[in-house]
Amino acid sequence: TQSTWGAPEQTNLISDVAENAEWMAKRLVWIPSESKGYEAASVKEELPDDKYRVAIETTGEKRVISRDDVSKMNPPKFAKTEDMAGLSNLNEAAVLHNLRERYYSGLIYTYSGLFCVVVNPYKHMPIYTEAVVERYRGMKREENPPHIFAIADNAYRSMLLDRENQSILCTGESGAGKTENTKKVIQYIAYVAASQKPKIASSADKSMSAGELEAQLLQANPILEAFGNAKTIKNDNSSRFGKFIRVNFDQAGFIAGATIETYLLEKSRAIRQAADERTFHFFYQFLTSADHGMITEFLLEDFASYKHLSNGHLTAAGINDPQEFKATLQAMNVMRFSEAEIKAIFRVCSAVLLLGNLDFTMDKSEQAMMTNDSVAQRVSHLLGVNPSHFTSALLRPKMKVGREMVVKAQTKTQVVSTLEACSKATYEKLFKWIVYRINKSLDKNKRQGVSFVGILDIAGFEIFQDNSFEQLCINYTNEKLQQLFNHTMFIKEQQEYQQERIDWNFVDYGLDLKPCIDLLEKPLGVFTLLDEDCLMPNATDKSFVEKLQVNHKASDILKKPPRSNDFAFSIKHYAGVVVYNSAQWLQKNSDPLNENIVELLKTSNDTFVKALWQDASNINSVAGSGGHDTPFGTSRARKSGMFRTVGQLYREQLTKLMSTLENTNPNFVRCILPNYKKKAGEINAPLVLEQLRCNGVVEGIRICRQGYPNRITFQEFRNRYEILCPGVLQNEYMDSKQAAKIMLESLDLKEGLFKIGETKIFFKAGILAQLEEERDHKLTDLMIEFQAYCRGVLARKEFSKRVEKHKAIRILQRNLNAHLNMRQWDWWKLYTKVKPLSGVNRMDEEMRAKESELKQVSEKLDRNQLELNDVNKRLDSLQDEKAMLTERLAVEQEVATEAEEARTRLSQKNKEQEDFIEELRIRLDEEEEKISVGKKERAKLQEHLKDIEDQLEEEEGKRQKLELDKASNEQKIRKLEGDLATSEDSNVKLTKEKKIQEERLVQLSNKLAEEEEKVKSLSKTRSKNETSMKEVEEKATKEEKLRKELESNKRRLEQELNDLRQQVEELTMQRNDLANQLRAREQELTSANGKLDEESAAKTALQRQLRDCEAKLSEVQEDLDMEKELKAKMERQKHDIAEELETLKIELEDTADKEAGAVEVRRQRDQELVDVRNRLDIANKAHEQHVQETKAKLSKTVDEFNDKLDQAAKVKLALEKTKSSLESQLAQTAEELKTSQQAKSDGDRSRKKYETQLLEDKARQAEANRIIETQTGKIVALQKECEGLTEKLEVLEKE
Repeated sequence: TQSTWGAPEQTNLISDVAENAEWMAKRLVWIPSESKGYEAASVKEELPDDKYRVAIETTGEKRVISRDDVSKMNPPKFAKTEDMAGLSNLNEAAVLHNLRERYYSGLIYTYSGLFCVVVNPYKHMPIYTEAVVERYRGMKREENPPHIFAIADNAYRSMLLDRENQSILCTGESGAGKTENTKKVIQYIAYVAASQKPKIASSADKSMSAGELEAQLLQANPILEAFGNAKTIKNDNSSRFGKFIRVNFDQAGFIAGATIETYLLEKSRAIRQAADERTFHFFYQFLTSADHGMITEFLLEDFASYKHLSNGHLTAAGINDPQEFKATLQAMNVMRFSEAEIKAIFRVCSAVLLLGNLDFTMDKSEQAMMTNDSVAQRVSHLLGVNPSHFTSALLRPKMKVGREMVVKAQTKTQVVSTLEACSKATYEKLFKWIVYRINKSLDKNKRQGVSFVGILDIAGFEIFQDNSFEQLCINYTNEKLQQLFNHTMFIKEQQEYQQERIDWNFVDYGLDLKPCIDLLEKPLGVFTLLDEDCLMPNATDKSFVEKLQVNHKASDILKKPPRSNDFAFSIKHYAGVVVYNSAQWLQKNSDPLNENIVELLKTSNDTFVKALWQDASNINSVAGSGGHDTPFGTSRARKSGMFRTVGQLYREQLTKLMSTLENTNPNFVRCILPNYKKKAGEINAPLVLEQLRCNGVVEGIRICRQGYPNRITFQEFRNRYEILCPGVLQNEYMDSKQAAKIMLESLDLKEGLFKIGETKIFFKAGILAQLEEERDHKLTDLMIEFQAYCRGVLARKEFSKRVEKHKAIRILQRNLNAHLNMRQWDWWKLYTKVKPLSGVNRMDEEMRAKESELKQVSEKLDRNQLELNDVNKRLDSLQDEKAMLTERLAVEQEVATEAEEARTRLSQKNKEQEDFIEELRIRLDEEEEKISVGKKERAKLQEHLKDIEDQLEEEEGKRQKLELDKASNEQKIRKLEGDLATSEDSNVKLTKEKKIQEERLVQLSNKLAEEEEKVKSLSKTRSKNETSMKEVEEKATKEEKLRKELESNKRRLEQELNDLRQQVEELTMQRNDLANQLRAREQELTSANGKLDEESAAKTALQRQLRDCEAKLSEVQEDLDMEKELKAKMERQKHDIAEELETLKIELEDTADKEAGAVEVRRQRDQELVDVRNRLDIANKAHEQHVQETKAKLSKTVDEFNDKLDQAAKVKLALEKTKSSLESQLAQTAEELKTSQQAKSDGDRSRKKYETQLLEDKARQAEANRIIETQTGKIVALQKECEGLTEKLEVLEKE
C-alpha cells in the first residue's frame, strides 16, 4: 500500500508553513562529516575570506568552515522525494539524505532521472506479491511509487508499443542486490508475458510460475547460482560472473525463448579462496549431499582432504547446502538435463577437486617427481585418459624445437602452475557448457522472437586496496556502460528540449569519458600494449608499465603514483583515481595451458570431457612455461603462431554487448550496499557515497546541473508562486503561459537561469529553492498578519460583548428599582387590572374588517382556480410540442455528429499524408547521403587493399630471404657435424662453434615466426577489407530493392488518394443535404419558440396572481389565530376579575343593562366566527384537493420526460458504440499508414504532383470545414434554445 512503501502524503498548509518557517529561521546547510558523510548545521555568522561559523544540529558544536565545503539544503517540500532529479539543490549531500530518509521509512527504491536506485534492505519485504504486480501492470512510471516492477513494466510496454528492443542494466557492488533484482525482473516478465494463465506458487514469498518455457526461464537461475555464485566477505551469495539474459518475445508479446551470455567468470576461485570465503556453491552441495553410491562412483573424499577447498567445510548463513542441491537437481530436470549429463558434471567437478591433491617432490637435478600416483589414477579415471600419459604430460612434456620433438624436464613449481591452469580451464569450460545447455533448452520454442528485453547483471565499478587485471576489465566495462548512460541522457535531454523548443547548446555527455576509454582500448593503449608484451619473448610486468609511461607521458589520465613500486600505475576514471598493480598481468592475460594435457583431454575416452576440450585449438601457451625468473617478474618465452589473449576475448565480448545495448532502449538500475554488517535499517554513509560515485549517480547529477534539471508546468508555477507577484496579474482570465511570463518578468530573474518551453518552465539547479524560500518568507509574513487580524477581531468582539452586558445590567437595575417602588401603590394595582379591558371595543371593528377581507379572498380563489385549469391545459399542449422538438433535435444531432466525424477523419488523413510526404523527402536525402558515403568508403577500402597487397609482397620477399638464410645455416651445421666425426682433437672448439650456430638458428627461427605472424595478420586485414567491400555492395543492392518497393508503394498511395477524393465529394453532397434540412428545422424551431414564449408569459402572470392570493389567505389565517388567542385570554381574565366585580357592583349598577347588551352582541359575533371558520375549512380542503390533482398531473409529465431521457441515453450509447468501432477502424488505418511510411519516393515530379493535389484537397477541406462550422454553430444555438425551454419547464414544474 501507499502508506507502507509509497510516497508520503502532503501535509496541510499550516504545518507546511510552520516547517518552512523553522527551516528558514535556522538557515540549515550540509557540512562534510567523516562518519555520517554529511551533517545538518545552521549558519550562525558569515565570516570574511568566504567562511561560515556554523552549529551542528545534533550536538550544538560550533565550527568555522569554508563556503566551498558547504552544500545547500532543500526545503521540507522535497523531503523523501521519489525522483531525486527534481531536487532543487542537487548535490551529494541532498541525494544521500533523501536515500537515507526513504530507507529508514522502508522505501528502498528511488528514481534519479533515468536511474532507479535500490538500497539492499537485508530483510524480506512484502512488495513482490501478485497484488503488487497487478498494481504496476500497464501503469505509467509516475502513477505508482518507485519499484523494480515499474522499470520492468516500462521496458515491456515500450517494447510492445514502439517495437523497440529494451535492456535493463543492473550494476552495483557485491551484495548490493543485483542478482535479486534481476530475478524480480525475470519473475515479473514471466508473469505478465506468459503464454498461459500464470498461477501463484505456494512458496513463502508468493513467487509467480507460469508455463513450461516461463518455468524454465525461472529455473535457469538456481543452476547458474550453484555453479557461478560463492560466499565472499561482503556477500554470502555473490555472483562471481556477469550475465546478460535476453528474453525474446513473439509478435503478440508472449515469451518465445531466451538466451544467456556470461562474462568474466572468476575461475581462480575454483583452486584457492581467501579467509572466510568459499569456492562455488555446487562443490559444497555436492559433497554434503553425496550418498555411499555417489562417493564410490565419483571417488569423493572428505572436505578436509581437498587442497582446493582452502577453508574446508565452511558454511554460509542462510544457505542449506543439501536443500540447495535438491533445488539444483530439480532445476536441471526442468531444463531437461539427461541423467548422463548430470553424472558427467559430477565427474568433472570431482576431478577438479582431485587435481589439487596431486603431490610432487624434486630430485637432485630439480626434476619434479610424483610422490604417489593413486590420485593421478583417480583423476585419469574421472577424465577418461591414460594415467601414464597423463603423468608424463605433467612431468616430462614434449615440445617442438625446429623440426624435432624434445622432452623437457619440469620443476615442481612449473608442474603445480600447470595443474592449477588445467583446473581453472576445466571448470571454466564446464560452466560455459552449462550455459550453452541452458540456452539450448530455452530456445526450443517454435514461436519466432521479433523483439527482446535484455537484463544485464554485472559487477559495478571497483576500487580496492590492491587492484589487479580483473578490476581493470570490470572498470573498463563500467566506463563503457556509463558512456552509454551519458549518451542516452544526452538524447533524452535533447528530445525534451526540442519538444519544448528550448534554445540550448547541445553537449554529448558521452564524450566526457572518451579520453579514458581511448587510453584503455585504442592503439598504444593499456590493453593493446599488454597484448603486445604477451607476444614479446623477454617482456615483463615492469617493462609493460615502463612502456605505458613512455607512450603516455603527456596524458592527464594515466600517472605514476608517488611512493609506489615498479608495477603500479594510476588511471583517472569517472568514479575516481584507481591505482592498479600490474604484477602477473602478462600471465593472467595470456592464460597459459600445457599443450600435452590439452591434446590428451581432446582424445579422452569420456565423450563429455572430449566435447568440453574440442574448442581448445588455439591454446595460449607452450609446454611448460618456457621462461625464466627475473628481478622484475617472470620473463615469458612465447610460442610461434597466432593466439588470442584474455583481454582480446573480453573486449570482443564487450564490443558485442555494447553494440546490442546501443540498439536497445536502456533502463538503468543501480544497486547500493548499505553496510558491510548485512544488517537491516543501517546506513554506512561513506560507503553509500562511494557507491554513488562509482555507480554513476553523482555523474548523472553533474550532467543534470549543466542543463535545466528543474521543470514545472505553467499552471503549477502560477498557483504556487503567484503570491510572490501581488497585483501583477489581473483578475480576468489569462493564459497560464502568458501569466508565467509576466510573473518571471516581475521576479527579476536573469535570462540564463530559466527557459520557457511550450508546456513548462525549465530552471537551473537551485532557482526553485530560492523561489521556495521567498515564498516561505511571504507566507510567514501573511500568516503573521492574518493571525494579528484574527486576534484583533476576536478582541473587539469580546470588548463589545462586555459593553453590551454592562448596559443591559444598568437597564435591568433601573427597571427593577422602579417596579419595587410602584408595586405597593393602589392606583397602580387598579391600572394593571383595568388595562386589559380597554381593547374590547376595538375587537368589533377588527372583526368586520376581517369578514370583508375573507369575502374578497374567497372570490379571488375561485377566479384563480379557473385560470389554473386553463394553464394546465396549455401546459399539456406545450409538453407535447416539446417532445416533438426533442425528437427532431436528437435526429439533427446524430446527423451533425456523423458529419463532424467524417470531417475529423478527412483532416487526420490529410495530415498523415503531409507527414508521410515530408518523411519520404527526408529519407530520400538520407539514402542519397548514405550512398555517397558508401562510395567514398569503397574507394578508400580499395586504396587500402592495394597498400596491403604491396606490404604482403614485401613481407613475402623478406620471408624467402630468411628461408635461404635458414637453408645455408643448416648446411653449415651438417658440415660441422661431419668435421666433428673426423676430428676428435678439435672437438671442444667445434662444440663451441656449434652452440653459437644453434643460438643464431633460434634467433632466426624467432624472426621467421614473427614475420609469419605479420603475414597472417596482413592476410586477415585483407580478408576483412574484402568482406567490408562485399557488405557495401550488398547495401547498394538492398538500396535498389528498396527503391523498387517504394515505387510500388507510391502507386498504391496514389490509388488510395483517389479513393479519398471520391469520399470527400460524397461527404460534401451529404453536408449540403444536411444544411437544407437544418434550415427547415430552424424555421420550425423559431415558430415553436415564439409560441412557447407567449404561453410562458401568460403562465407566469397567472402564477404570480395565485401566489398573491395564497399570501393574503395566509395572512387572514394568522389573524384568525390571533383572535383565538385573544379570546382565550379574555376568558381567563373573566375568572380573575369575578371577585373584583362583586366589590364594584354598587358602582356599576347604572351600566348593568349596557353590559348585558354587550354580552349578547359578543355571543352573536362568536356564532359568526364559527360560521366563517367552517367556510374557510371547506375552502382549504377544496384547494388542497386541487393542488394534489395538479401535482399528480405534473408527476405524470415528469415521468414521461424521464422515459424520453432514457430513450435518448440509449441512443447515445448506440452512438458511442459506433464511435468506438470507427475509432478502431481509424486505429487500423493508422497502423497501415505507419507500415506504409517505411517506403520512400524517388522523383521530384511525383512530389510536385502530390503537392498540387494536396493544395486542391486543402481548399476543398477548408470549404467543407467552413460549412461544418456554420452547421455546428446553428446546432449549438438550437441546443441552447432547447436548454432554455427545458429550464423554463423545470421552473414551472417546481412552482
